[in-house]
Amino acid sequence: MALTPIIEVVRIKQEIRESSEFSSYRIVSPGDAQELAVSYIADEEDREVFLVMMLNTKNQVIGLHRASIGSLNASIVHPRDVLKSAVLNNAASIIVAHQHPSGDPTPSREDIEVTKRLAEAGKIIGIEVLDHVIVTHTGKHVSLKEKGYL
Repeated sequence: MALTPIIEVVRIKQEIRESSEFSSYRIVSPGDAQELAVSYIADEEDREVFLVMMLNTKNQVIGLHRASIGSLNASIVHPRDVLKSAVLNNAASIIVAHQHPSGDPTPSREDIEVTKRLAEAGKIIGIEVLDHVIVTHTGKHVSLKEKGYL
């Protein structure tokens, strides 16, 4: 009895929706990225949320994606989950952000390591990671690019 191979073809449908919410929002500085991140995730005071801002070639935001929702002091982030949304949205580059519920934006060793892994993975597939910003509900923010980690 011969086994017949099973071949599954999966078609990924990309859905693009125009959103006036951020369609004209252009990021030209870490402050712009921090402002956008604060408006979407800074008030999450009970857990870390990892946000991906997808940009076109003119650094205009074409999409936002919550890639991970973690615990009070940790968020598990895999490059495949972060970059999948960027690929599906035809992003030229991304800026990632997360918030520290503690109110202290100091990057942890894990924050720095995940930033470097994302930058390496992005380089391989041609999507540049421009920055990783850490925001808080207290108004304090840190750009890992400005700190020299990217």
